[in-house]
Amino acid sequence: MPGIQSTFLAMDTEEGVEVVWNELLFTDKKAFKAHEEKIKTMFEQLVLVDHPNIVKLHKYWLDVKDLKARVIFITEYVSSGSLKQFLKKTKKNHKAMNARAWKRWCTQILSALSFLHSCEPPIIHGNLTSDTIFIQHNGLIKIGSVWHRVFANALPDDLRSPIRIEREELRNLHFFPPEYGQKADGTAVDIFSFGMCALEMAVLEIQTNGDTRVSEEAIVRARHSLDDPNMREFILSCLTLNPDKRPTANNLLFHRVLFEVHSLKLLAAHCFINNQYLMPENVVEEKIKELDLNMVMAEIRREGRPGAQWRYSEVSFLELDKFLEDVRNGIYPLMNFAVSRPHALPRALSQPQEDPQKAKTPTPEPFDVETRKVVQMQCNMELNEDKTQWHLTLLLILEDKLHRQLSYDLLPTDNSKDLATELVHYGFIHEDDCEKLANFLENAFHKYRSPPLFPQHR
Repeated sequence: MPGIQSTFLAMDTEEGVEVVWNELLFTDKKAFKAHEEKIKTMFEQLVLVDHPNIVKLHKYWLDVKDLKARVIFITEYVSSGSLKQFLKKTKKNHKAMNARAWKRWCTQILSALSFLHSCEPPIIHGNLTSDTIFIQHNGLIKIGSVWHRVFANALPDDLRSPIRIEREELRNLHFFPPEYGQKADGTAVDIFSFGMCALEMAVLEIQTNGDTRVSEEAIVRARHSLDDPNMREFILSCLTLNPDKRPTANNLLFHRVLFEVHSLKLLAAHCFINNQYLMPENVVEEKIKELDLNMVMAEIRREGRPGAQWRYSEVSFLELDKFLEDVRNGIYPLMNFAVSRPHALPRALSQPQEDPQKAKTPTPEPFDVETRKVVQMQCNMELNEDKTQWHLTLLLILEDKLHRQLSYDLLPTDNSKDLATELVHYGFIHEDDCEKLANFLENAFHKYRSPPLFPQHR
C-alpha cells in the first residue's frame, strides 16, 4: 500500500480471514512521543469510518521502544489486487472495458467519496489513484489509503518524513490537480483524481512518453478516443482546472451516464435484502411457481394503436437472482439515492464500545456457512481469579490447516450440545462437525469442571 514502509499479508486467527498488517516507522522517538495523543485520536476516528466501498481499518496500536517508534494498523485484505493491476491484465488480453462494469465501478468509487466528503469535518482522500483502488473477487470496488491525507495533515512537519507521498512517483503525477498540496485545497482534489481514474478505466491505459510520466498530449488523446458523448462530458467535468467548477461526488452520482438501474428497482432490492430474514431463502423461486407467466405485469396504453405489454414470461428471473446477489455484495450502493447528510465522526475516545441502537435491533446478522471440516480439536479450561467461573479456550484446526481459536466464559446453564449448535449457527464449524464437537466438549467439561464444582463425598 502506498506510503507504508512495511506491509505483510497476515491471518486473523479469531475471524479466520486474511488481513493486511501495515507498519509505519518513526526514527525520532522524542518527536513521536510529543504527538502521540494526536496520532491516537486520528486513528481512533479512522477506525470509525465504515463503508462497503472503503478498505476497513480494523485495529491499530503504537509500539514505542528503544530509539524508534512504530504505528501498526490492521486493514482489510482485498483479494483481487489493485485497479492498476486489473487494467494492465485486461489490456494485455486485448479486451475493452465493459460499459456496465465501468458504470458500476464509478458508482462505487463515488459512493465512497460522497461518504467521506459528507463527514463532519469532510475527509479528503488526497491520494486517489488506480494504485489505491482495489477490487474484490466478487467485483466490489474498495478505495484504500484513506488514512494517508488525514495523517499528513494531522501531523507536524517533523513527523511527516516517513510518509512517502504518492505524487512523488512520476507515473502518478497526472492523477493530481494543479492546486494539489495548497493549504486551501478541498474535496475537489478527489474529484479531479476520480476523473483521471474514470478515464483510465474507460481506455484501460494512458500511454506514457517513455520516462514513465503521462503527458498532457496522452491525456487529450485518451479523452478524444471516448465514443460515448455522455461519458466524455462526465469525465471532462471532473477534470476542470478550476476546482470551484468541478461537480461534487454526490452530484456525479446523479449523472445520466451512471443510471444503469432505475432508482425504484434499486430501493426495492435494498429493502428486500435488509428484511430477507423475514422471508424463506428461496423466496424468488417460490414466488415464480405461484405466477401465471402469461399474465401482463405492465402495459403502456397508446391512443389509436395497440398498447405495449410486458408479461411475466419476458422477465429473466435468473437475472433477478444475480441482481439481488450483486446488491447484497455492495455492487449497487444506495448512497446516491439517499438524502445527503453529514456523517459525524465523533472522538472515538468517548465513543461507547457498542452502538446501543445496533445492539437492540431484532434483525439477525447474516452469517457465512462454514464448508470446511474440522480435522483437530484442542480445548483448555481455567477458573477465573474468583474461582467462580470457567473460561473456555477452544482451538479448531480446519482441513485447509487454518487455525481458529475461540474463547468463552462459561455460564452454569451452558451445555456442550447448545454450544456446538451455536458455533454452527454463527458459521464457525461445519454442520457435520456439530455432534463431534459436542461430544468433545462434554468430555472436556467432565475432565475440568466436575471435580472442583461437584466434589465427590465419601
